[in-house]
Amino acid sequence: MNDRGAMETLISQQITAAMKARDQERTGTLRLIKTALMNKAIEKREPLTQAESEQVLASMIKQRRDSIEQFTKGNRPELAARESAEIVVIEEFLPKAADENALASMVNETVAELAASIGHKPGGKEMGLVMKAVQAKLQASGMRAEGRTVSELAKKALA
Repeated sequence: MNDRGAMETLISQQITAAMKARDQERTGTLRLIKTALMNKAIEKREPLTQAESEQVLASMIKQRRDSIEQFTKGNRPELAARESAEIVVIEEFLPKAADENALASMVNETVAELAASIGHKPGGKEMGLVMKAVQAKLQASGMRAEGRTVSELAKKALA
C-alpha cells in the first residue's frame, strides 16, 4: 500500500466484501471513507499518497470524536454509538495508535534530547519544537497519535 491510490483500491475491495456480507453499517462507513479520499484527491488534482490518505482518515476520526462528545452532551447515545462504530471501521486503515505509555516515554526522550542540544531544560516556549520532534519520531516509527494527546504529554514533560 505504498503507491498512490492504493488505499482507495483497498477500500473499494472492502466495500464489495461488506456489500456481499450485507453489512449495511460497514458498507456505509466505507463509502464515507472512499468519498472523503476521492474528494481530497480531486481537490489535490492527483492521487493521494499513503501519508495524505492517513491524514484524511485521522481527520475523519477527529470529527467523529467531536460528534460523540456533542451527542453525549445532547443525550443522544444512539448517535454516539453509531459514530463510535464508524471510528472502529476507519481505524482499520490506519497504522496502530501509540499507547499512552510508549507515547509518554517518547515525549520524555525528546525533551531530554532537546535539553542536551540547547543546553537547558526546554520550557513552554519550546513546545513547538517538542511537538515537531515527537511527530517526526511517530511518523518514522510508523505509529500515530492524536495531536491533543501529544500536546498534553508534552505540557506535562515541560512543566
